[in-house]
Amino acid sequence: METVLSGIRPTGNLHLGNYFGALRNFIDMQNQHNCYFFIADYHSLTTHPTPKDLHGNVRQILVEYLAAGLDPEKSTLYIQSDVPEVVELYLFLNMNAYVGELERCTSFKDKIRQNPQNINAGLLTYPTLMAADILIHRATKVPVGKDQEQHLEMARTFGNRFNRMYGHDYFPEPQAYNFGKELVKIPGLNGSGKMGKSEGEGNAIYLADEPETIRKKVMKAVTDSGPTEAGQKKPEAIENLFQLMKVVSAPETLKHFETLYDNCQIRYGDMKKQLAEDMIAFTTPFRERIKEIAADEAYIAKAAAMGREKARASASQTIKDVREIIGFRAY
Repeated sequence: METVLSGIRPTGNLHLGNYFGALRNFIDMQNQHNCYFFIADYHSLTTHPTPKDLHGNVRQILVEYLAAGLDPEKSTLYIQSDVPEVVELYLFLNMNAYVGELERCTSFKDKIRQNPQNINAGLLTYPTLMAADILIHRATKVPVGKDQEQHLEMARTFGNRFNRMYGHDYFPEPQAYNFGKELVKIPGLNGSGKMGKSEGEGNAIYLADEPETIRKKVMKAVTDSGPTEAGQKKPEAIENLFQLMKVVSAPETLKHFETLYDNCQIRYGDMKKQLAEDMIAFTTPFRERIKEIAADEAYIAKAAAMGREKARASASQTIKDVREIIGFRAY
C-alpha cells in the first residue's frame, strides 16, 4: 500500500474547483492507500506572516474538508503545527540544503518578484519545509500540480542527500501521484481562467455559499450578446458557462441549452437562472454538512485529536530514526 501525502493551505474556503479538481480523488484514495492530509498553517506564514485569524481559518478548512468527505477514521487529517517533529526535520534538512539551490527555485523567484518587501528566510526555505512534510511520513506518492513539481524534485534531492551523507538508505524517493485520469478543470465566472479566490470573490462558487449568494454570483457571470449564426463557436466566457452546467446540471438540461445556442435562440438570463438553481442543489448537502459540523465542537476536537495522534505516531518514529542515523544519542 502506498503512503500518500497532500497539503492544504488555510487561506480560503472550498469551492467547486477544489472539489472537482483533486478533492474527489482524495476521498477515493482513502480506501486504497495510507493517506496523510495536512492543513499547512506553517506554510501560510511565508506569505502571510501576520494572519488576522489563523486559528479560525484552520478550523474552517478542517470543517469543510470533513464535510466534503475526508474521513478521520480512514485517513490521517491533521494540522501541520500539531506535529512539532516536522519542524525538527525541517531543521535537519536545512543543515544540508544549499543557498544557491534554494535561490534558484522558481517559486522563490516568483514570490520575491511579487512581494519584494517580504523576502523572508521562510520563503527561501519553503522547499525544505515541504520536503520535511513529505519525508516525515516517508511518503512515496504526492499529488502535485505543475507549480509544485520542482518542490517535489527538491524533496527527492534532500532525501537522497541525507541517505548519501549518513550512509543509510532511509528516505524513499517520493513520486508524483497520478490520479489515472485527467482532472476536471472548473472555470470561473469572470469569463476566463479557472475558478479560484485569486481571481476575486465573485469568480468562485464556494461549497458553503448560501443560495442567494450563488444566485447573485451566477447572474453576474460574463456573457455576450449571443450567437448570430447557427452552430457558431462559443467564445471562452460562454463556453465556461456550459462547462459549469456540464458538472452540476442534468444531461438533458445541458442538451436543451446547447440546442438553443446552436439555433441562436439562447437567452442567457434563463440559462443563468437554471445554472444557479442546479448549483444550489449540488452544494446544498455540503452546505448543510458544513453547518452541522461547525456547530459540533466535540466532533471537531475529536477529529483534530485523532489526526494529531496518528500523524505524531508516524513522525516521532521518523525523528527517532533520523536522530540515531545522524548520531544523536541519549546518555
